[in-house]
Amino acid sequence: MKKIFIPLSLALSFFVFACSNSSEENMEASAGAKWSSFGDTITADDAIEAADLITKLEGHDSINVKLHAKVDEVCQKKGCWMNIPVGDKSMRVRFKDYGFFMPKDCNGKEVIIEGKAFYDITTVEMLKHYAHDGGKSEEEIAKITDPEIDLSFEAHGVLLKDGE
Repeated sequence: MKKIFIPLSLALSFFVFACSNSSEENMEASAGAKWSSFGDTITADDAIEAADLITKLEGHDSINVKLHAKVDEVCQKKGCWMNIPVGDKSMRVRFKDYGFFMPKDCNGKEVIIEGKAFYDITTVEMLKHYAHDGGKSEEEIAKITDPEIDLSFEAHGVLLKDGE
């Protein structure tokens, strides 16, 4: 019985070890890149493309979701917000409880974000603030005169693809 038990337990141990790679190792192997984590620890598993968010949000005021996208713009003062494309629009991503910031040089880099997507009214004052933080000119900022109903996102965790 011992002769059977030892090889069987070794085989089982190997199988469990081989199947228990961390999600970060899986991301590295499948994507060929490393990811930096900001905020809560998240994985890339089950992320949908940001372009599919509008369809997923239909009939809901808000949803909890994990998205894959490329950063369009990031706050140049602190990295306290970023914009990602969603279809033909841009969605502002803020960070839960102002608890973490993104690198100011992450424009064009891939991200996985997890949190809550929702529609929000952005006041003229906030639009001007975002434009100022984004490095817009005074002329561009002065043209902002109406509030906007926008798709927004509050992320509790972000993965940023390194080395792009």
